[in-house]
Amino acid sequence: MARFGLAAQGVVHLLLGALAAQAAAGVRAARADREQALLTIEHLPLGPWLLGLLALSLGAYVTWRFVQAAFNTERCGYDAKGLGKRVFFACSAVGYGWLAYYAMHLAVAGRSTGDSQQHLIATALSYAYGHWLLGAVALTVMGIALFQLYQAFAGTMDREVNDRRLPDQPWQLVYRLGQVGYTARGVVWLILAYYLLLAAVHGNAREARDTDGAFDILGRMGSGVLLVVAAGFVCYGLYMLVRARYPRMQGPA
Repeated sequence: MARFGLAAQGVVHLLLGALAAQAAAGVRAARADREQALLTIEHLPLGPWLLGLLALSLGAYVTWRFVQAAFNTERCGYDAKGLGKRVFFACSAVGYGWLAYYAMHLAVAGRSTGDSQQHLIATALSYAYGHWLLGAVALTVMGIALFQLYQAFAGTMDREVNDRRLPDQPWQLVYRLGQVGYTARGVVWLILAYYLLLAAVHGNAREARDTDGAFDILGRMGSGVLLVVAAGFVCYGLYMLVRARYPRMQGPA
């Protein structure tokens, strides 16, 4: 399940990076988010079948993440740091669970579900404590973003990839791919967290941004900035494919 899920995540991020790079080059003006990446697959030959396979692989990733969170398979410990990692695994499972559902919906129904993110945020804000709930989600996303930046600068890739099966020179390349990829993801997720927090404070779902919105904000800083982040997403996609091929797996504690 881990191998299939990591490979699926790699494919999604490679497509995201390619879409963002096209936007930076002015080739296209369409969206550059995870949903658009799935729509790109849908228009390929045998697209529905490929989407179905991707949905199953993402479902495997979701299951693996929940197992990590519930059974402490990564031996994170029971202190604050360990519990924080297990919460991260659970949040990752929830996020990719939605993506797996969306991919399967496209494979079966062959059409988009519309702007579901803003609808979900608006629904949350309609409840009595919706602002607080959305604020908590925003802070969680911010924590995940900071954790990814920490992974990039602390260089934790040796805990994720079985480097013993790789020669030294390719391993150094994989290490750099991981650092660049985690940095790009951390930057984008910080932007998402900031605007989600604004939506919670102001009670306005329209202030929230998806990945495409984050790329659009980066694009306003200059096409070079967006191109660098797009390259980072491609690096992350390649890194996840390497992780799928050479995973470092542990048993339950």
